[in-house]
Amino acid sequence: MPPSDTDEDEGADSDAPDESGRTIREERSLTPMRRTIAKRLSESYRNAVHVTASRAVDAEALLSATDTADERLDVDVSLIDLVLRALSAALEEHPAFNATYEDETHRLYAEHNVGIAVDVDAGLVAPVVRDLGSLTLAEQVADRRRLTEAVRSGDYSMADLRGGTVTVTNLGVLGVDSFTPVINPPEVAILGVGRLRERAMPGDDGVDVRNRITFDLSFDHRVVDGADAARFLDTLADRTKRATRFVPEA
Repeated sequence: MPPSDTDEDEGADSDAPDESGRTIREERSLTPMRRTIAKRLSESYRNAVHVTASRAVDAEALLSATDTADERLDVDVSLIDLVLRALSAALEEHPAFNATYEDETHRLYAEHNVGIAVDVDAGLVAPVVRDLGSLTLAEQVADRRRLTEAVRSGDYSMADLRGGTVTVTNLGVLGVDSFTPVINPPEVAILGVGRLRERAMPGDDGVDVRNRITFDLSFDHRVVDGADAARFLDTLADRTKRATRFVPEA
């Protein structure tokens, strides 16, 4: 179990104005975890050439597949679990994104070791679901839930955080439509997931109201290009629209 981090150290409250006349409400020092996060994010922006490509995708099949899988399996299946299946399928066709870049070397990996960003009091932690492509949906769901619960309770090891090849961060659960996720170095890409939104769309009998979801792919432009990202998102959109294929037969 890693060393525990307390909340940010709170300095002395002060009502005295600073040199510009602003009243300081409170001063805080960063915790060790927060300092590590700040350092890694600074390194990410300093070293990687960040570009983000976004795509809104029809989510009706994704929702239907999630409901069906939840009924058929002995574990609670969430929307993000089916997104992970679609992601793994897209990585299989576009392995340049399932990779790291360091020492001037672009390393592509066979396993899809997907980091799942989890928000905890001390900061953001990304435990890794290993070799996702080899897991059944039920195995994946159980592994993701186990890691998420371990991180939130603090009962995890540093080994749970190592070896990622790509990361997923979901702010849709917090009501965010779209955002610019920051790459987790030395990885090449990170996928942001936005919230579901109902949109009026042209239909056979007039106008249909359908759910859509936004994917934001941040990638390191040093090793992959915008056209590569567009093709990756196209594949991800296609796999999302055919999400029922990821649900086991009853």
